[in-house]
Amino acid sequence: MADKKIMLACAAGMSTSLLVTKMQEAAKAGGKDYEIFAKSTADIDNELSSSDKPDVLLLGPQVSFMKKEVKAKTDAAGIPMDVINMMDYGMMKGDKVLATAEALL
Repeated sequence: MADKKIMLACAAGMSTSLLVTKMQEAAKAGGKDYEIFAKSTADIDNELSSSDKPDVLLLGPQVSFMKKEVKAKTDAAGIPMDVINMMDYGMMKGDKVLATAEALL
């Protein structure tokens, strides 16, 4: 079982899949055992209510307008969250986004 579970949420869960791969590579290079996955924002409620909920949630910049609504849900679940930096997202900087997630943990 992974040490930490990092969830990325975007409009459809598709555009973040390459970023997930880059983050997984950065975590592996750092000797870290993390489960990193992407889901649609529609799946946030299910993930937060599951028994195996994520340790941190990052929103894709394209859905940053949902931050207030999602933050209320993650606060209630006791899970830190933030929006992924647009530049790091656009450049697919998995190491930077991973560092952002770790800073929230």
